Amino acid sequence: MSAPLVVVAGALANKPFNGGEAWVRLSWVLGLRRLGCRVWFLEEMDEAVCTDYDRSLTSFDRSVNRSWFTSVTTEFGLERTSSLLCGRGGINVAEARDFVAAADLLVNISGNLADPSMRDSCARSAYIDLDPGFTQIWHEQGNRRTRLEGHDLYFTVGTNVGTTRCELPTCGLEWRPMLPPVVLDAWPASPGATDGRFTTVATWRGPFGPLQWDRRSFGLKVHEFRKYLSLPGMVDAPFELALGIHPADGADLEHLVAQGWGVVDPLRVASTPDEFRHYVAGSMAEFSVAQEVYVASHSGWFSDRTTRYLASGRPVIVQDTGFRDVLPTGKGLLTFSNIEEAKAGAESILSDYSAHALAARSVAEECFDSDVLLTSFLEACLP
Repeated sequence: MSAPLVVVAGALANKPFNGGEAWVRLSWVLGLRRLGCRVWFLEEMDEAVCTDYDRSLTSFDRSVNRSWFTSVTTEFGLERTSSLLCGRGGINVAEARDFVAAADLLVNISGNLADPSMRDSCARSAYIDLDPGFTQIWHEQGNRRTRLEGHDLYFTVGTNVGTTRCELPTCGLEWRPMLPPVVLDAWPASPGATDGRFTTVATWRGPFGPLQWDRRSFGLKVHEFRKYLSLPGMVDAPFELALGIHPADGADLEHLVAQGWGVVDPLRVASTPDEFRHYVAGSMAEFSVAQEVYVASHSGWFSDRTTRYLASGRPVIVQDTGFRDVLPTGKGLLTFSNIEEAKAGAESILSDYSAHALAARSVAEECFDSDVLLTSFLEACLP
């Protein structure tokens, strides 16, 4: 059997200077290539959202988005097998159309590829949902930004979506659980940092607003994080956030600092894939909360970022979204549902760090290895 031709569509140029988001897409491309697939990375973006180098420029060819796309794809040897479609222009457009026309499978991350002439020309297509709750509720409300239509299979990192454990609508679709894959060789384990920081990389509000569904309101990460502002004063260790926060949220930033949180600019420490990897490796462990909709709906969502910490041998203590139903917790991967559990988890990591660090890498190898996850994915998509 010849090697499958796979198109991975996802947002890279749309998210400039975000090293963590770049790794989400890179994991799929690099992981599928490891399995012998011929892979083409494709991104479709609206020319209107291009960011110019300066306000006097309007050309896509001089946009920050294009520069970022070119920089990342070149760094990972993808410059000849990647395309950016933008209005009437783009990068490797003709080559992309030829590859798509012959492709066995489209992996459409968050429905990035919307052009039906390209999307439907692939023999098979799989939708990858990274935002359970937002995706399903928006679709049910008639918001077609999710672009769910026209796919053969639907996968979600919300491992409980479609089960009786989860309150989210299914949109009449069969959702298959898909844990975030990690190319383990790209994330080697290393000794933990000596300064003992709990860290994470986050955006205070994110690009989405609160959700209303079934007479309920679901908030954002900011609403969850406010419940844990006092944690640094309860644990004998530094807590640091590489946090994207808007100046309008200055009062929240003041509260964070007053409660003992260190706050750094993610553009300074995690703006490229390599910087993001370095920041994770320079941490002792991760502490993070989740979007309120992930938690309240018991979606089973699991963070792609957290898998990087685990693979690097960094223990994590993260808010439970229902993933305890499917993942091993207690060593390396710890969960909390209130501030007392968060405190206990942090103290457990501090008291037996070596064991937690070893367990963290073991969890990554057992649950998030791209070789294993993507092999099963291909078997489901290309029987």
